[in-house]
Parts: sequence; structure tokens; C-alpha cells
Amino acid sequence: MLCGDVTGPSSDREGVVSVEAFGPDRRDDFRRLHSSANGAGWCRCVAWWVPTWEGWGLRSAEENAGLREALCDAGVYDGLLAYAGREPIAWCQVGPRDRLAKLVRELELEPDARVWAVTCLLVAPPWRRRGVARALLDGAIDHARAAGAARLEAYPRRVADDPTEMWTGPVLLYEQAGFVVGGGERRCVVSLELPAP
Repeated sequence: MLCGDVTGPSSDREGVVSVEAFGPDRRDDFRRLHSSANGAGWCRCVAWWVPTWEGWGLRSAEENAGLREALCDAGVYDGLLAYAGREPIAWCQVGPRDRLAKLVRELELEPDARVWAVTCLLVAPPWRRRGVARALLDGAIDHARAAGAARLEAYPRRVADDPTEMWTGPVLLYEQAGFVVGGGERRCVVSLELPAP
């Protein structure tokens, strides 16, 4: 889908990252990336899919993995994977915003079927601060535009003392990609208009 040059750990393909749409043939790559080795063995990127935050911290890794598998079994492949060669190194959850009822409700967003959202970014620790998140975000912009989205949003935390709370990415990442930063105390809404080509 997209190839970008980034600074990466030594490998046969150092510096070349490809961004690909998640699909049935990439489920094992998703599982491998979302392992405890990458600090993502518990969530499996289902936080916005559960109906409420009540009991969220009590869910087991197996419950979250089961929900992710159920989503895939239902045909929900809501993201992009970044690769260095054949190794999955990063993930971006992106898709139509209003499918995530909890997100729309919690952030008091006006429903709009034309809006897509980036709701999670995960970069494997050895690849952080090397431009991979930006390559994923660029891929998300292209992916949303190709699907006919009119606007792409994200919801980064304004300040996160705990690095594990940066799963939506830093505000600066979005600012540098041309997103407009809006209001919100804990989370801000950043948006990018996607005019048709």
C-alpha cells in the first residue's frame, strides 16, 4: 500500500517500511505484534469496542483476544499493519468512526457516517521514535480517503505522564500531518478534512 523510509534497527531492509491493510491473511501478524513482548498482550485493540469502561480493567487478556477474534470472524479488519520486510512492527486501528458507539458517546461527538477515526497506534519498542507512526498515519489518511471518508479524526491525550496512555499517539504527530487540534480536556479531537481527489 505505502512504503516509506524510516530509521530502523539493522536488518536486510533497513529503513524500508511498508503499510498494508489488515485482512484475513494478516491475522497471525496482528497476534504476533500484539504480544506481551511489545507491551500489547492484554488489550488487543478492543478498548473502544466494549460497551462501557465499567469493568474494563478487570477483563482478561483472553477475553480481549476473544473479542478481537470475534471481530475478525465477523469480517471486521479495522486497521493497518506496518512491516519491516516481513516482520510486523506497528499497528493503526482506523475505520468509520460511528461504529465505535462508546467513543462517540464518551466524547459527545455528533454522528456522521462520513467521518473516519484513528483510534489506536502501536509501534513495537525497537521501532519507536523512527518515523513509523508517521508512516502509519500517512497510510491511514490514504486509506480513509480511498474509502470515501470526508474527514479523519483522532483523539490523543493532551498530557500523558504514563507512556502506556499514549495508545492514541501524541498530539504533535497529528499537528505535523496537518490535523487541526480542537477542544477537550483529557483528550482533544484532532481532524483532517479529506477532499475528494
